Amino acid sequence: MRERGDCPLISLLGNAGLLLFRDTMLRAMNESLVFEGRCWKFGHNIPTDEITPTHVVWKGFEEMAKHVLESLNPEFPKKVQKGDILVAGRNFGCSSGRAIAAKAIKAAGVGVVVADQFARTFYRNGHEVGLPILEAPGIHDLAENGDQLRVDIEGGKILNLTSGKSLTTSPAPAFLLDMLRAGGLIAYLKGGGVLQQ
Repeated sequence: MRERGDCPLISLLGNAGLLLFRDTMLRAMNESLVFEGRCWKFGHNIPTDEITPTHVVWKGFEEMAKHVLESLNPEFPKKVQKGDILVAGRNFGCSSGRAIAAKAIKAAGVGVVVADQFARTFYRNGHEVGLPILEAPGIHDLAENGDQLRVDIEGGKILNLTSGKSLTTSPAPAFLLDMLRAGGLIAYLKGGGVLQQ
């Protein structure tokens, strides 16, 4: 068993450095889950096969990002900007359970995905890969392409900055919010997070 003095991290950083590291990690965990950006609106029942077309599933995420949702809106992968907000209707991410669909959306630079309702597998995959998502019944009617939106995942609040309309919904459970703050499931578990039963 190692003694405290034998810890490579303490040896490298020293006690003061370790405390600074811990404080930085705690601040990162308490980061705000508020996003502001341009709305890209999609419809209902969008399957993962439309999110990541079959011909790119074996390519890297940088290549996949160039084709995200291109069959539904060819301009999306070309013009999406880091931090933009994807809005969808009911059953977003249905069909196969491709976790790469959520990863490809994240790789495209989307800040957050807000949908009336997510397919259950996509909902799980989104949190696990650290893609900020919020289920908000009524969002599809609240936003249009090009609107500026502010989304507070933790508070369950969406404000359409263009129209002035707003919507409140239930946020995800606290452990899923912590998972998002950590950057996904693996980072959450490495940071000492505990899965809920």
